[in-house]
Amino acid sequence: MSKKINDWIEERLMLEDLPFFKTPDYMYKVNYWLGALVAGSFMYAVISGLLLLLYYEPSTGYTSTISIIDSIPYGSVVLYSHLYAAYAMIILAYTHMFYNYFHGAYKRPRELLWIIGVILLVLTLSASFMGYSLIGDVLAVSAVDVGAGIVSGLGLGFLNPILFGAYDSGDFTRVLALHIILVALIGLFFVLHFFLAESYGMMPSRKVKPKAPAVYTKEEWSKFNAWWPRNFVYMSSLIFLTWGFILAIPNALAYLSGYPTYLNPFLNPHPAPSPSSPAAMSVTAYPPWFFLFLFKIADFTSSYLIMVLIGAIIPLLWFILVPFIDRSAELDPMKRKVAVGVGLVFLTYFIQTTIWGAIAPAVPAKLSQLVLVFLPPPILIGLGLAFIKPRGTSPKSGTSPMISAAIFSALTLLFIGAFSMFSQYPSVLTAGAVIPLGILFALAGTKKVLNADQPSNSLPSTVTSIDVNKVNTKVKLAEIMIAILLIVSIALVAALWTIPPTGFLSNLFGIDLGIVFIMLGEAISLYHYVVYVAGKQSSTS
Repeated sequence: MSKKINDWIEERLMLEDLPFFKTPDYMYKVNYWLGALVAGSFMYAVISGLLLLLYYEPSTGYTSTISIIDSIPYGSVVLYSHLYAAYAMIILAYTHMFYNYFHGAYKRPRELLWIIGVILLVLTLSASFMGYSLIGDVLAVSAVDVGAGIVSGLGLGFLNPILFGAYDSGDFTRVLALHIILVALIGLFFVLHFFLAESYGMMPSRKVKPKAPAVYTKEEWSKFNAWWPRNFVYMSSLIFLTWGFILAIPNALAYLSGYPTYLNPFLNPHPAPSPSSPAAMSVTAYPPWFFLFLFKIADFTSSYLIMVLIGAIIPLLWFILVPFIDRSAELDPMKRKVAVGVGLVFLTYFIQTTIWGAIAPAVPAKLSQLVLVFLPPPILIGLGLAFIKPRGTSPKSGTSPMISAAIFSALTLLFIGAFSMFSQYPSVLTAGAVIPLGILFALAGTKKVLNADQPSNSLPSTVTSIDVNKVNTKVKLAEIMIAILLIVSIALVAALWTIPPTGFLSNLFGIDLGIVFIMLGEAISLYHYVVYVAGKQSSTS
């Protein structure tokens, strides 16, 4: 029955003729599908944003936002998840970019694909800023004031009416229009980005393609799994999981209270007080968390030009031009140490300034603090890269250079930086940064030692020996789990309609729906294992 449905869809949509990438078995891992997670977040943000657009009145931004939360059925569920869909998209976009950067995915023939990806990140941050400003609370107003001040400080004050319109008088029409335009541009660039990504295919493992151009030949490609239906099934599981967390996390956070005030911009999806209310006086001015790094850089200098140059222009120019600067065919990070080192420095500085901006906003930094925070990273990264040898130079070396350089060195630096900040600014936030970084640093160091004398694992290309009974047992367990997940999902869906559409309990709808999506994602993932992974193992045994 399922095969007939599959054939019917394939024939009607002519899926066999689509020039989509055929995927080898080893690529069905999340790290190869980070772009799909970004796309899933974007899709949810667009869908939820269109629903909000039906009720949002830009002429009364804050009042309209509160009305959506308090009066529109499940309005708070949609609004909070829309906000966190943007947060998820930003975090995943950064992860996707740096993952590809350290793997050399900017090299030929993917230069244009990489540049479009960088542009997409800029558009995402810009659209998120405009969307954040539409709330109209005291934090949004202060963020717009800072943004307008930066524009004026750069001598471009004539752009403020174009960018923000009559925002000061409470009319957010221009900001809403720009938000929609930027989202539309993201959609257009994403289509082009997706087309190029499918044309070149996912970046192969360096064990298969150690040098650029890292693309599979047509002959190799023809032997892989077709996009339909396996890629579609696997991607669907990831999208459902992404949507589930986007729904469940903010609606669960809506019930939390009592955490420190400086965590509100990150852990509280509810709007801050109105800028005209007495309560606004007690709220610390914070920019959107994804611009905290730029907010802190403003404490280093009184020049807006220097701030923008350090915080935005120089990093953007590097990431856009790196395909033309690092022109070697080498993909091994230890054979392109300059590019990897610069990337690690940028990543470390970004994390440091973001944390610093969160715990000490608008506090001018002393020269001694700047030296303590920003001098060690390039020195330690340079020394770390200098002493790590490229893969294959030592017969006993089985440690991945990527793990040694990009993870172990970065964790070492971040742990030192976090501990330094905790010493200067002891707080819940800095302690929360030190503890997990210390644990990860210890685990990475242990793994580095334990694997030091182990031979490197080669990429399995074929299944050589399969225990059929073991596979069958796993299949039965997977099928039982699928049935349980579907039954529980149906029960939760039935319970959804008993939750009040407004009021304090309405956010339970978002939590339950998020759990349903997570269960569906897990069920589809298990289905993928049963049909494609276990099925192929059984057929080759």
